[in-house]
Amino acid sequence: MAAGPGRLLVAVYGIFAVAASSRAGLQLATRFDEAPVAYLLSALAAAVYVVATVALARSQRRLAVAACGFELAGVLVVGLLSLVLPDAFPDETVWSAFGAGYGFIPLVLPVLGLLRLRRTR
Repeated sequence: MAAGPGRLLVAVYGIFAVAASSRAGLQLATRFDEAPVAYLLSALAAAVYVVATVALARSQRRLAVAACGFELAGVLVVGLLSLVLPDAFPDETVWSAFGAGYGFIPLVLPVLGLLRLRRTR
C-alpha cells in the first residue's frame, strides 16, 4: 500500500480513525447516558478504523482483511438495524443508515479496502 491509490486509502482510513475516535470519545465522556449503544458502536467503529489504518499502512494483509471485513459487516448490520429499529438508536453512529451522515463513505471504504487488498495480492 506504499504508493498511489493504496496511500490514498490509508489516508482516508486515518482521517476516519481520528474523526470517529474524537467523536466517540466526546460522546462517551459527555453524553453516554443518552444513547449508550450508539456511542459504544461509534467507539467500536473508531477502533476498527484505527486497526484497518495500521494494518493497511504496514501491509499486514490478514489483519487488514479482517478489519475491512468486520467493518463492512458492521456497517451493513448497524445500517439495516438503524433503519428497521430507529428507536434502538436515539443518536446516530458512524455506521447508522449505512454511513449516510458521512456521505456513505463508511459503506464504500471497506469495499475499496477489500478490493485493493485482493488486487495487490
